[in-house]
Parts: sequence; structure tokens; C-alpha cells
Amino acid sequence: MTVLQRLTAPVALPCTPGFPVVRDAVLDVDDTGRIAFFGTAADAPATDAVVRPLPGLLMPGMVNTHCHTPMSLLRGMGGDLPLMPWLTEVMWPAEGLLTEQDVHAGMLAGCLDLLRTGCTTSVEMYFFTDALADAVRTAGSRAVLTPGIIAAPGWDRLGTWEQMRDDVSARIDAHGLVPDDDGRIELGYGPHSAYTLPPGALESVAAAARERGALVHTHVAESRGEDVHVREAHGSVPAMLDAGGALGGRVLAAHSVHLSDDDIAVYARHGVAVAHCPGSNAKLAAGTARLLDLRRAGVRVGLGTDGPASCDDLDLWHQARLAGLMARVGADDAAALTAADVLLMGTADAAHAIGRDDLGALEAGRRADVVHVDTDDSAFVAPSDDAQLVSNLVWAGGSRLVHDVWVGGEQVIDAGEPTRADRRASLAAVRSISARLRGQV
Repeated sequence: MTVLQRLTAPVALPCTPGFPVVRDAVLDVDDTGRIAFFGTAADAPATDAVVRPLPGLLMPGMVNTHCHTPMSLLRGMGGDLPLMPWLTEVMWPAEGLLTEQDVHAGMLAGCLDLLRTGCTTSVEMYFFTDALADAVRTAGSRAVLTPGIIAAPGWDRLGTWEQMRDDVSARIDAHGLVPDDDGRIELGYGPHSAYTLPPGALESVAAAARERGALVHTHVAESRGEDVHVREAHGSVPAMLDAGGALGGRVLAAHSVHLSDDDIAVYARHGVAVAHCPGSNAKLAAGTARLLDLRRAGVRVGLGTDGPASCDDLDLWHQARLAGLMARVGADDAAALTAADVLLMGTADAAHAIGRDDLGALEAGRRADVVHVDTDDSAFVAPSDDAQLVSNLVWAGGSRLVHDVWVGGEQVIDAGEPTRADRRASLAAVRSISARLRGQV
């Protein structure tokens, strides 16, 4: 192992247990793209590596636990509809027109958006897997790709749900869960939901995933009207999945808004993690998840934006604020979630929720996914005070102050601009595709 570069900064938030604030921070990156050392300058080993002093603050790249990033092509369509009409009358017909090239363009544009906000990893559920992976590599970001598995009207153009499942299995069997040495891509399974798959499908997908140690990423209990027949037959979606043996292994349940106490206990018993998407849930009037109850039960929770057609931005900082604000109002308690709590939900907690403990924190051995935040801004009124610094970062700073981003030690955002792809060309491509779709839908 050789140290290739050293980043230094006046302060860093490693997002490790205890949430320390590290002053006079040093971070070394080795030739595998991992963190070789993180700590104070006083404890740092001698090095011959190139040293890059940075003003401001260092923190880990954020992890978006639930997204459909290519839907950046569809942003704003059906923007005032509830979930099911939005899906069936607007989204699914529009998605039926998308080509593989369209999906690549939407994914690339979205990856650049994510990186510019300091989000280095996203958990994606979409189709045209090769296009998704190529876009991630082009942008220089990182993603857990869980190709969609669905049996809803109009989706048979992509094959049966069994064929979709088997395609994922074949990819993992041929190339492994993480096909690239740099860990930019991880493969998993994306069964859409209980209401878009026939009985037994989720259990079958979960069995294939367990056999391979892969993540199962699915929508659960997002709105009251989506899965009435499931609840009438089984009591709840979690109860159905539990009875069918679908909850063993790595399971990430997106949304999980309408859960009973028994459902939360099922999650806790099986180690099910939740992707909490407060912005999308609010925009679609789907409801407010029981975030505090989930956390009290020991359920792992990470933040997600959902797709940019339902949220509509890809800013995880916005979700962090919404999560904190909604939890405080719901609990009538201004300390229900602290600034540190919500920042962890977008970093270390999110990484833990998806079973990726090589991400989400600044710590030796983890991937060198690093964000540099500009603190020379009126958002920071007392940057020398630890508590004030964290509060100002979460509640007043956020994505607009992200200056530079590294993924695996490679700088992919420099002074707010992507280094690997032309952002303006990407935007032009998205607008061209959007214009075509509007003319067809």
C-alpha cells in the first residue's frame, strides 16, 4: 500500500461513533482508493505524498438509500397527483417510451446532480442495467444497482418478472456482487413491490438474493391505497413477507410509511432496514413514516430522496432537514432528532442500512469518498464552536456549500463542477429527451 495524497483541513466530521469533531484534520488516501489514515495532524505519520491543504470542512460522502435517478428525465410530470394516479397515468406510460440511451442520459445527469450535492453513493432501482452502470462509471460516482423486477401492466416489454430476476442472478454469478475493483458498482435485486408482483414473487427473489448475499431493495407500505388487497389478505405487507420467509438476509424497505407496531417489531426481528424519503412522501401526500419509533426499535434507517420525478430534487441535505423537522413536530420535541442525528442518517447510518460499512465515514480502511464543504459563508457564524458548526452545517449550510468531492480518492467535483463529464452537454441531452417525451405522452 502506498499513500498517494494527503488532504488537510481545519476541521472534519468523520461521522464515526460518538460523532467527534476533529480539528486540524489529516486524511491520507492510498493507491487502492481507501483511507490509509484519518486523524489529527499531531498523530499523522510522516509522508512523502502530495499534500493538499483545504480550507473549510471535510466529511464523508453521503449515501442515498433509495433513488430512481434516471427519472430526472421526467422531473415535474404529473407533479400534483397522488402516488397511484401519478404512477399509472403519467410515469409508467412515459417510462414505456424510454430507450436504453435515454436511461443512460438521465442516469448520467442525475449522478452529476448527486455528486455536486456531496452524495457519492446511491441505491438505484431502474431498468437497462448496463446503461446505468456505464453512466455511474462515466460520472465517477458509486451505486448499488438493483434492477427493477415488476409484473405491472405495460412492463412485459422487459420480460417476465422471472426473467428479470434471473438476469440479476446471472450477472452476479458471472461477475460477483461488486464487479469492479474500485467498488463503484454493487449489484442487487429490485422487486418493485407487493402490489406489482404476483404472490410468491418477492419470496422467490429474496431466496435468490440470500443465496448470493445480495441486497433486496423494495417499496413497502408507501401509501394507504397501493396495497389494499395485500393488507386485506395478510394484515400488512411486512406480515405477508414475514409469513412467506422473504425477510431473511439483506432487505431494504423503501418508504415504510404505514406500519403498525407489529410491523416495526417484524422489521427489528429480521434486521430489515428502511430508506426514509420524507420529501417524496410529503409531495405525493403518502404520509409520514414513524421514524422515531423505527429508530427506538433498533431498525436501521438511512435517508433517501426517491426519484427526481417525485421528490423532485436529488439533494439529500434537504431530506435530512425534512426528516429532522417532521420528527420534531410529530413528537412535539425540539430534541427528537439532533443535527448530528440527521447528518448520520445521510452518511454512516445510511451505509450501515445497506450493509456497506466501507462507506459513510472517514476512517482508515473505508473507501476514500470525501466531501469538502466551504465554511467561508454566512451560514457559519461560529465555526470554532463544535456544536454551532454542526448545527450551522445541517440547518443553514448544506449542498450549496459543497465545493469538492472525491470518490475512491479521485476528485470528481472540483469547485462545484464535474471533472469526468460535461454537465452542460448532459443537461442539453436531458432537455432534448424530455421534449420528445412531452410530445409523445
